[in-house]
Amino acid sequence: MNKNDDAFDVCIDDAFDFLSEEYATLFEGSDATAFQHPLWLDSLYRKLAPAAAAKPLVVVVRHRANKALAAVLPLLRVRRGPMRTIEFADLRVSDYLSPVCAAKTFADLLQDRQACEQLRKLVRPFDLLRIPKLLDARMPIENLLGAPHRSLMDTNAYATVLSAPFEQWELNALGKSYQKELAKKWRQIHKKGTLTFACCNDSASIGEAMDVMRKFRGPRFQAHGDGDLLQRPEYFDFYSSVALRGMGSFTRLYAMKMDGEVIATALGLAHRGSLLVVMTAFDIEGYKSQSIGALTFESVAKDCIERGDRVLDFTIGDEPYKMQFGGQPTPMSSVTQAGSAAGSLALFALKQAPWIKQAAKRVTDLRPVRTSTGTR
Repeated sequence: MNKNDDAFDVCIDDAFDFLSEEYATLFEGSDATAFQHPLWLDSLYRKLAPAAAAKPLVVVVRHRANKALAAVLPLLRVRRGPMRTIEFADLRVSDYLSPVCAAKTFADLLQDRQACEQLRKLVRPFDLLRIPKLLDARMPIENLLGAPHRSLMDTNAYATVLSAPFEQWELNALGKSYQKELAKKWRQIHKKGTLTFACCNDSASIGEAMDVMRKFRGPRFQAHGDGDLLQRPEYFDFYSSVALRGMGSFTRLYAMKMDGEVIATALGLAHRGSLLVVMTAFDIEGYKSQSIGALTFESVAKDCIERGDRVLDFTIGDEPYKMQFGGQPTPMSSVTQAGSAAGSLALFALKQAPWIKQAAKRVTDLRPVRTSTGTR
């Protein structure tokens, strides 16, 4: 018998407290991302999951010897159209997904055959298991779940390494030509009035910035799919709550103002020397010719450098501006597993005909089907 074959106990704890001291300790010592932070997951399970009719499926792993928390898999059961899916706690707000544990613990867990078998039994039944947005190959969650090998997604994540002084970083990352172009934009915008840029530091300024962010993003994303998530009350409540609860530690909400009026905002998550930009909004109509978006990102980078941050992470998406600011691409991976004949048929169809992939995406992006309490 492998020495690790009975090292862990696995159970489902759908009432798991992500604000507990033991989870905070686990997270601090883990190789998880900012999107598994206690505040982020607590808000997601309390605010977004009920609104989406998604049911918690929190896999908890403990060391058998002392019952100490070893790992957590924050999952959800979501019914999308006719499909019963198992997904990571994402609901379209998390850019990186990861088991919450140290890479070394994850490797030990993979050696515990009984624990792995128990975990795989506990997450069933499902038609499809979908875990996209995987960044860290050190924790192969597909091996833990007995799923097929991960596949590359058709998008990347981008991050730029920061260094002091700001002027030197700017020259290295942006290049002399783009630096001169932005200097010209700064001169133009300063002629319009009194310009300020600051991180919101109280509930009033956070509320103001979030209201403006929702206003600016509505028209901008109206033609994209089902529109901007921030226009939905539950998502606005989620982001506002995270911004307020994490103020001064986990979150930074920046506001650029012209004569006291907010003209640009950026929400970021501070995590281990990095700032991860998760949402932005700009007064494009009033300041498009001044490249308001680029000036905002430049201001965010300057503030990060002054705070001693080492990385500005633009997260997932292949928007051109990210490379303009020195962002380097990192491939993203996805794990998908069929758990039924219906799930196998869906996966087969996706692989055979690319056009079906777009149709399936429209189906799986639908709001989850609400079911009555008790029987389905």
